[in-house]
Amino acid sequence: MPAMPAQPGPPSPPAQYTRPAPPGPSGRPVPPAPPQARRTAFAEGVDRLRAAATTEPGRLRVIGAVLALLVVAFGSVTAWQMTERRTAADDVLNHSQPLSSAAADIYRSLADANTTASSGFLAGGEETADTRKRYEQDIDNAAEGLVEAAANSDPDSPAAATVARLNRLLPEYKGLVEQARTYNRQGFPVGGAYLRYANEKMQEQMLPAAEDLYKKENQRLRADYADATPYPWAAIGLGVLALAGLAWAQHRNYRRTNRVLNHGLVAATATATVVLLWLVVGHSVARAGLDDSYDHGVRSLNVLHDARIASLKARGNENLTLVARGAETKKVGAETVDAYDHDFTTDMDTLGKGLAEAERLADDATGEKPVTAAVGNMAEWKKRHDAARAADENGNYAGALARVIGEKGATGECFDSVDANLERALDHETAEFEQAAGDGLGAMAGLPVGAAVLAVLGAAGAVLGIGRRLSEYR
Repeated sequence: MPAMPAQPGPPSPPAQYTRPAPPGPSGRPVPPAPPQARRTAFAEGVDRLRAAATTEPGRLRVIGAVLALLVVAFGSVTAWQMTERRTAADDVLNHSQPLSSAAADIYRSLADANTTASSGFLAGGEETADTRKRYEQDIDNAAEGLVEAAANSDPDSPAAATVARLNRLLPEYKGLVEQARTYNRQGFPVGGAYLRYANEKMQEQMLPAAEDLYKKENQRLRADYADATPYPWAAIGLGVLALAGLAWAQHRNYRRTNRVLNHGLVAATATATVVLLWLVVGHSVARAGLDDSYDHGVRSLNVLHDARIASLKARGNENLTLVARGAETKKVGAETVDAYDHDFTTDMDTLGKGLAEAERLADDATGEKPVTAAVGNMAEWKKRHDAARAADENGNYAGALARVIGEKGATGECFDSVDANLERALDHETAEFEQAAGDGLGAMAGLPVGAAVLAVLGAAGAVLGIGRRLSEYR
């Protein structure tokens, strides 16, 4: 079969004519300009917003958005700052101060246990059941306080490490006291050495650790006060700015329409004003309550705790003066004196200064009365102690012992009276602290939530007020 002739293909398009580039000044062709870069969506949006703002409806939309943003920001910052301050105030009332007092109670329990142990040792085989019960109660109170402190301390904090150390030392101390008591009842002099060793462990390791825990809890208390009392300047500034913006918008609306009120803007202004006044007044009242709780509560409590610690140290050193019987001495200038009796004098001076400061800080008769009574007890204690020291130095050890741990006319009665009066003063100052701090915390109740809700309502009012004006252009 003969081959078919090839079919011609479609005609090719004619060549496009390209106009040559016009010659430049030098006679050479000028290259074409590069294509213009595509604009970003953000830049186009800015242009559209600028174009919209040139019209009155566009300007109203911008004003409404800014006003709503200002009111919401004001409410949000108010809620945030007052939540932080209310949390700190709650920590002051329910955590920091109770833990600070608990730390002081741990110190008091340990020091009193040491004092009671030395009193029981001096009594020898005639140790009373009450003395033994008081010692055991002090040890149990210290252990319970350490458990509470451990539960409220951060695991990796210095306070937790201090609590762990005291938990380790407490059974060691108790074991030494039991050995001292056992040897003392058998009449072995080594019992006094064991008691002095137990006292050294208490005085050089346990009480300094307990005092360090007390100081750390006080630092945390001061930090919580520092977080709870500063004025929320950011929220106040935003509130003033929001009110200024709303006032300007209403003035602008009046000048353009001759209408005195715009209901939406008036509602927004009213809610912002309420929030700002609530913020300023509420925080001022809370700050006053917290400051009062510190000035007339915490300061007095700290002084009273320190005075009580000094009295416990003095009583312990007084007992150990008779236990050691001159075995422990120290140099004071060129003179050699009994170490424990010298420390007793130092502790009594500290006690006197603390009681004088507590009297000065007491702001009512109820708080001043027990402190004044403690001052009288201290003065009598010093007289009886001097009599006991005179008897001991004259070789009348039995007479000195009776003047220190006897049932009547002994220094132990004075110490117990000082301790009881200080406890009454502490109870009174604690009640005053709780009342003032509770009032401060209560003044901030509902403010964070109320500010947030009112801010939303104010923003809605601003939007509705501007929307009413926009409807006039449709």
